[in-house]
Amino acid sequence: MPGDRIGVTAPSSGVRPDLRPRLDHAVNVLRDKGFEVLLGECLGAPTHVSAPKRARADELMAMLVDPDIAAVVPPWGGETSIDLLDLLDFDLLAACEPTWYVGFSDTTTTMVPLTTRSGWATVHGWNLMDTPYAAAPGQLHWLDVVSAAPGATLTQTAATHRRATGWDDYVGNPAVEAMTLDVPTRWSVLGGEREVRFGGRLIGGCVEVLAALTGTAFSNLPRWAQERAEDGVVVYLEVCEWRPYDVARALHGMRLAGWFAAAAGLLIGRPAGPDLPSWTQSEAVADALGGLDCPVVLDVDFGHTQPSMTFFNGAVAEVTVTSTAQRITQTLA
Repeated sequence: MPGDRIGVTAPSSGVRPDLRPRLDHAVNVLRDKGFEVLLGECLGAPTHVSAPKRARADELMAMLVDPDIAAVVPPWGGETSIDLLDLLDFDLLAACEPTWYVGFSDTTTTMVPLTTRSGWATVHGWNLMDTPYAAAPGQLHWLDVVSAAPGATLTQTAATHRRATGWDDYVGNPAVEAMTLDVPTRWSVLGGEREVRFGGRLIGGCVEVLAALTGTAFSNLPRWAQERAEDGVVVYLEVCEWRPYDVARALHGMRLAGWFAAAAGLLIGRPAGPDLPSWTQSEAVADALGGLDCPVVLDVDFGHTQPSMTFFNGAVAEVTVTSTAQRITQTLA
């Protein structure tokens, strides 16, 4: 809510000097809305990460456990925040009052264990650098979602158009606030089913970084899902840049590790990774997930292609895909 403090730190990649005007604009947008913004020390870009791993881990922990910080929002994801996982105290976090943790891409490396190990709801879909954008019609900005009352029910509908590829030029236009959505888009169901409805607790993120957690103590997703079997589980996954063969191998590995054993359904975001002449991203998903005994919805609005819905990891979701309705309803319970 306006008046709350928002912490900004980069657990993975920091911000180059030529992109700092975009970060400053995003911070000013928050301040203009009445929020106090606390900028951390780990925000630069000396290498592919913002600082040594101990400094990044300590700053992230300090912000997450600070009772005066209402939300922690990294500028964006990156590549290797997996190096923080054994430095974060998930038991301490489980004992603390939760703080909103907002992000996507490599940020899901730390978001998912925060949900599955510490029991926190985390917010997937936007980073700080995305914050100046208005949400697409029928969808919700992360600020609207985290401001909702406990127990609120929030509905988002599928976009009619998406961005063709890539991102806006933050160097040339650091104050851009309107998404360019000019390519028609529509969800589909693997196998061609015309109508599906399913529900459960949401969990997921970026395939490239989550696949690396398979078999470690930092996802525990099969156990987490089994403990929530009464509600069911909805797993959502998206691809940033991998080719179809990489995607298929990762999804097969996650399947064999039990990631989808308790799933009521899967949501697959629009892939930003390339198709190949010999195999498409959708064919790779079908190869790995086509035999599951649950619906798999393709080209859903989240991931590395705008626009992106806002999801709560841990929220109860209801998914509806018919010829006339494509929507996701979440209850913050």
